[in-house]
Amino acid sequence: MVATNTKTNEEARIRAVIDTWASAMRAKNADGLVSQYAADNAKFILAPPLQYTKDNPFGKKDLEEWFSSFQGPIDYEHRDLSISTGDDVAFCHSLNRMRATTTKGAKVDLWFRQTLGFRKIDGQWKIAHEHSSVPFYMDGSDKAAVDLKP
Repeated sequence: MVATNTKTNEEARIRAVIDTWASAMRAKNADGLVSQYAADNAKFILAPPLQYTKDNPFGKKDLEEWFSSFQGPIDYEHRDLSISTGDDVAFCHSLNRMRATTTKGAKVDLWFRQTLGFRKIDGQWKIAHEHSSVPFYMDGSDKAAVDLKP
């Protein structure tokens, strides 16, 4: 029973990190987002270039600039979240939805896939790896399939 309870507790702690991250996204709180990451994280996110690392981070300034391109808060949700934990490494995957209105009035409603890798650092779960993606149509157009819904 101890192993099951420990795993459940660790999953709850990871879920709390994810919930804090999502709340920071909704509030456009760059500090709140950045604080959830390990210092040496790697990001493979929707924004170019192909990857961000500690030597080329997507950090607070980048987030603030991106947030400023939206009016009001950002609506953000996770669906089908699955968490797997070990002693000091864990990962999760989910389908995520972001809805917002740009400062130019365009409506954004995007579903995308996300995988997060976590490391326990000084007793705290931190995001060490982020991968977000959208599929693309394999019809020769190479267009991102941003119109898909679960």
